[in-house]
Amino acid sequence: MATRTARDNGDGTETAPTIQTVQRAALILDSFTVSRPHLSLNEITTRLGASKATAHRYTKALRAANLLRYDERTALYSLGPQVLTLAAAARAALPIVAAAEPYMDRLVKAVGQTVVLSIWDGEAPTVVRSADNTDHLIRISVRVGSRLDLTASAQGRVFCSYLPADQVPGLARLMRRTPDLREECDRIREHGLSVNSPAENGVHTIAAPVFEGDAIIAAMAIVGTTVSVSREADSPMALALLETTRELSQRLGNTHAPQGADAS
Repeated sequence: MATRTARDNGDGTETAPTIQTVQRAALILDSFTVSRPHLSLNEITTRLGASKATAHRYTKALRAANLLRYDERTALYSLGPQVLTLAAAARAALPIVAAAEPYMDRLVKAVGQTVVLSIWDGEAPTVVRSADNTDHLIRISVRVGSRLDLTASAQGRVFCSYLPADQVPGLARLMRRTPDLREECDRIREHGLSVNSPAENGVHTIAAPVFEGDAIIAAMAIVGTTVSVSREADSPMALALLETTRELSQRLGNTHAPQGADAS
């Protein structure tokens, strides 16, 4: 009976064939980014550093597992629907989600509006939990997994205000080209709240940062109609949001409530 031996990597370590298969599949999936959501077989082959036949074999297996999809019209690959399922499971397992849930549920009861939690995904805020107010006849729902606009969303503005500039792609350029955004970020650091984000389709959002230690880890937001959600930083709803995020931040090790301080 033939046996498969481990492969020498040239650095004193060996990779078993099964491990190498997993590594190559992961390398292919990792090649897709927000800025490059579509790749050709040639691009995947180059990334993989193997023959085109090998790359094709891997893409075929990943397509069978719904981890890749292929567009015959454009001859381009993109991530498949199973990735969304895995991403949702990964988001649900984030420690910040479990920690924030009771605070979000309490805030929903206090303000009677939808409450949303977003994290920074390296390029934009991504919604990881949404708690709806089920008592309203008409309620606003926010899809978990939604990526929010960096400068138009309240959550995006919060991250612009508190993240180090080198962690926000293009932030320095945005600040130079839009003085209003710089002024808004200063106001957010002053009040610890984003209350002036643009309304969209009659919906308005206010948001506040959540800190783990001294670093921002998430943004919590209240989403409602332009009639129900005030733009005043000292409104009862805004103060309830601020108090909730401060309590959650303290639980996560933040001891000096930097929401109202200049974090630049």
